[in-house]
Amino acid sequence: MQALAPQQVLHLFDQHCSVNERLSRLHERILLQFPPIVRIACALYDQQQDVLKTFINSTLEGQAISAYQAPLSESPTLQQLALQGECRVIADIQTQIKSGHTHSNWLLAQGYRSSFTVPMYDQGNFLGFIFFDARDADFFSTAVQRDLLLYCNLINMALSADLAAVRAVIASANMARDFVNLRDFETGAHLERMARYARLIARQVAAVYPLDDEAIEHIYLFAPLHDIGKIGIPDQILLKPGPLTAEERLVMQTHVEKGVDLIHKVIGDFDLQHLPDSKLMYQIVACHHEFMDGSGYPKGLKGDEVPIAARIVTVADIFDALSSHRPYKKTWSVAAALAELEQMAAAGKLDPRCVAALADKLEEVVWIRDNFTDPGVVL
Repeated sequence: MQALAPQQVLHLFDQHCSVNERLSRLHERILLQFPPIVRIACALYDQQQDVLKTFINSTLEGQAISAYQAPLSESPTLQQLALQGECRVIADIQTQIKSGHTHSNWLLAQGYRSSFTVPMYDQGNFLGFIFFDARDADFFSTAVQRDLLLYCNLINMALSADLAAVRAVIASANMARDFVNLRDFETGAHLERMARYARLIARQVAAVYPLDDEAIEHIYLFAPLHDIGKIGIPDQILLKPGPLTAEERLVMQTHVEKGVDLIHKVIGDFDLQHLPDSKLMYQIVACHHEFMDGSGYPKGLKGDEVPIAARIVTVADIFDALSSHRPYKKTWSVAAALAELEQMAAAGKLDPRCVAALADKLEEVVWIRDNFTDPGVVL
């Protein structure tokens, strides 16, 4: 195998561009050696929900599959690969793969002839899969597999490094939140639920706005940071059991600017100014209280001035606040919470597509609500 130039290796770890762009650069290098490989894709695994999620891809022939997820347990072959750390070769996709499943139907329609699947791990934990697809049947010989495994190691390391950088920011912010007992009123379960609602919404509206799978995943990761600025709000206002006065409400609203300042500081402390999709993080923190009719704060943005990432998180956050237990209110049913969101969308405050996304995936919404509950709360 021809050795990789140092610059080609560094491209994969260059955080000035997205992970998807870095994969495309590596694909260009692979094509010089293996021209039939027309698609490389990576899927990430969510252990809590037992789903594989499309994440990044470089697709030169066929139509890329995106905003898609499926339970790993529904694919015994892939599940076995993940458990055993083994690779899989399909010598002839057109004869070995059966139709009838969404992913199988998509794969057969692309005209790919052979594939090579490699599991990825991060600190011993299953991270996801790398998929190589070729236009030629029986392409992935033992020699080709051996050479591709080097590239797989690079991709695995790059993804682990990228996710570690994101987790460093989130961990630092969470430490600050824990330090001031923010979880007294904003539980970890609430943050997990609303992040998953946000990912569900982003997946549903991805084709309209558009959002790629990398952006969808980062919206999910960054959503729990939306109210991080509340760590700078005095306890007598933050934890006040009754309604706030007009003056107290103004102080509370400063949590948005405080949150933006905190995120800037955390990213600066970790020297992560070029963190992939950090723009989404800022948009979520800065704009999650903006309404599309201009009645929100702090800037009174209107319509498309409100970034889609913030619109998604706003709908997810309001829905969870309504449909989950709070000491100061009764739990609303899912139907009642959705009806309230639909009224807000009709009034021009919320993005109607984001609201409809929740209604369209009602079964998944209920599953999230029921499986990420607050301690001591019985639904």
